[in-house]
Amino acid sequence: MPNPYRELLAVPGARRFVAAGFVGRMSMSMVGIGIVLLVSAVTGSYGIAGAVAATLSLSFAAGAPLSARYADRYGQRRVIVPTVLANTAAFALLIALTMLRAPVWTLFPAAAVAGATIISMGACVRARWSYVLSGSPGRLQTAFSFESVVDESIFVAGPLLVTFLSTGVHPAAGLVASSACTLAGTLALAAQRGTEPPPRPREPGAARSGLLGDPAVRVLASVLLLLGAVFGAIDVSGVAFAEEQGHKALAGVLLGCYALGSGTAALWYGARRWRAPLARRFQVGLVVLAVMLVPPVLLDRLAPMMVVVFFSGLAISPTIIPAYALLERLVPPGRLTEGFAVLSTSVGVGVALGSSLSGRLVDARGSGAAFLVPLGAALAAAVFGLAGARKISKRELSSQTIAE
Repeated sequence: MPNPYRELLAVPGARRFVAAGFVGRMSMSMVGIGIVLLVSAVTGSYGIAGAVAATLSLSFAAGAPLSARYADRYGQRRVIVPTVLANTAAFALLIALTMLRAPVWTLFPAAAVAGATIISMGACVRARWSYVLSGSPGRLQTAFSFESVVDESIFVAGPLLVTFLSTGVHPAAGLVASSACTLAGTLALAAQRGTEPPPRPREPGAARSGLLGDPAVRVLASVLLLLGAVFGAIDVSGVAFAEEQGHKALAGVLLGCYALGSGTAALWYGARRWRAPLARRFQVGLVVLAVMLVPPVLLDRLAPMMVVVFFSGLAISPTIIPAYALLERLVPPGRLTEGFAVLSTSVGVGVALGSSLSGRLVDARGSGAAFLVPLGAALAAAVFGLAGARKISKRELSSQTIAE
């Protein structure tokens, strides 16, 4: 029986850019937890830690689509190399200010610069898949499923690594490792010219407006913003829950169980041949996710929580994968990296909101109240997704008609 993932990795150059993307994206599962662990250890406040993490996420949301747009226009290498060098310097400054116990306000501009210079590596890698698999929509769905598996592998390994380094080695060690992964992976990706999508300069007279002018893209971005709130709230609430249970060092294991569930679902999803339209799969995933986030609110012991969050995570990938596949159909080829970055940064904004709100609730009422944040965000995402069903379905059908 043919293995679709083995065939995918046989595409020339794929293994190399997948490996570079894996290393470069490790920081996406490390940086938020790393900031929470470092800043809370120094200041003693989860509220401050969540606010600093939120500042970084919001600035990432502002900067990543712009750098992605320039990567589409001028080529990835010319944009991501100087940007990642600036990012490394910004993280070094943030870590130094925190460890030197500088005034709290100084952490926020440092976090803003660090966030604004984060490269959306997931967008760059997915754009490469779209380039090397152009004309093969079935294999592209498998590629997006594979990328979700990679993402979730990162969300299994990253929290474990950053928690171990920050609690067992030094409070700043997790962020140092995160920044090092970003630098190494980004430079390795930039060096691979054969799979880099060709630059697509803006044509004279082309619209300058952002992709959010498209109603269907707005629906996807809004839903992914709310899903980001789920992820950010789970991170902060999970760390606080583990600490309340007297096992802060197991926070990474708890969050890794959630990611492991999502990765398992992604493998299953990508190996299937689906008949249902993408939009319908997307909406079903949103509803299932909301239902699966009810049990964590009801638990007060660590071991059962690990089991429950694994099953909650099973609904993540079957929601995220169709979202990226829909986006690939909705935006022009010359703005694909930018489109993927819009979704990634929507998640980033949501992470900022979720981590900040849950951090405040942890400080005020403990982790039990904070777990209501991901549940509420998931319910809102389901409502938005179902309300925007007509816009998404209409655009999906029109894109299929054009392709045919």
